[in-house]
Amino acid sequence: MSGKSRKSIFASIAEAVQMYIPGTKVYHTMPARRARIGTLFILPFIIGFIFFMVQPLIFSFQMSLHEVKLRAGGGFEMVWNNYHNYNYALFRDPDFNQDLLTESGRMVVNTIATLVMSFVIAVILNQKFKGRIICRVIFFLPVILSSGVLPGIESSNEFYNMMGDIANNVQNSSGVNISASLQQLLQVSGVGSGVFDVIFQMIDAIYDIVMASGIQIIIFLSGLQSISPSLYEAADVEGCSAWESFWKITFPMVSPLLLVNCIYTIIDFFMKNDNSVVELINSTMYGVQLNFGVASAMSWIYFGVALLFIAISTFIITRVVKSYE
Repeated sequence: MSGKSRKSIFASIAEAVQMYIPGTKVYHTMPARRARIGTLFILPFIIGFIFFMVQPLIFSFQMSLHEVKLRAGGGFEMVWNNYHNYNYALFRDPDFNQDLLTESGRMVVNTIATLVMSFVIAVILNQKFKGRIICRVIFFLPVILSSGVLPGIESSNEFYNMMGDIANNVQNSSGVNISASLQQLLQVSGVGSGVFDVIFQMIDAIYDIVMASGIQIIIFLSGLQSISPSLYEAADVEGCSAWESFWKITFPMVSPLLLVNCIYTIIDFFMKNDNSVVELINSTMYGVQLNFGVASAMSWIYFGVALLFIAISTFIITRVVKSYE
C-alpha cells in the first residue's frame, strides 16, 4: 500500500470519527447526521454484540488453539497445541475441505440466483395493478416461514415426510426425471455442459432460492419506490422506451442496494442449518469424540471463508455499481 493510499484511509477514518464529535467541521453536515441516525438504529445490536458475543468469540478462538479435555468430575481444561486443530481440519479431516468447497459453490450459485430473482420480483411488485399489496404479502411470507417454523415442520412432520416419499416413489416408478432428461438432451446436442450445470443447479434449488428472497425483495422494492417519478417523465419526453428507462434509470439507481443484498444473502446462506459444513461442525463438537478444539477451528475457518466471499463481492460490486446522493 502506497503512502498516499494509507494517508487517504487514515483521513477517511478521522472524518468518520469527527461525525460523532460536536464542534467539528463535519458534525453538522447531512452525511454526519445520517450516520448518527443510522448508528442509533443499530445501537441495540452493537450493545448486544458487546455484552453477549465478544466473550464467546474470544473463548472460541482460544479453544481453537488448544486441546480441550473434559474432566471426570465436571468442567474441562485446555492444553495448548499451537495450530494443530487448524492443520487437522484443513489437511487431515476427510470431509471438511470437500464440504467447504461444495457449500461455497452452492453459495455462489444461490446468491446470484437470489439477487436476480428478488430484483425481478421487486420490479414486478413495484408496478401498479390490482392486488399488489396481497402479492407483496405473499412474497414476504417465506421470510416468516423460514425463520424456524417451516424447517422444523419439514424435519419432524411425519405427514410432510410421507408426502415427500410418495413424490419420490412416483418419480422413480415413472422412470422420468424431467430436469435430468432435459440436461442430458442439451449435452448431447452440443450445448456447453458447464453453463447448464449451473442453470439446472439453480432450478433444483428453486425452493431454497424463493424461501431466501423475501428480505432482498423488500430492500429492492424500497429502492425502487425512492426513485423520483420525474426521472421517468423526463425520459418519456426524450423518447426513451421502457427498456431504455430500465437500464438508464431503474437499474443504476437501485444498483447500490446490490451490495447490501449480496452481503445479506451470503451471510444467510452460511448460517443455514442444512449446510453440510455446519452439520459437520456440530457433529464434531457434540458427537462421540466431543472434539471442541477441532470444531472451533473449523468454525473459524468457515468464518474466514465467509468474510473472504464478502470482501470479494464488495470489491466487485463497488466497482460496478453507481452511487447517487
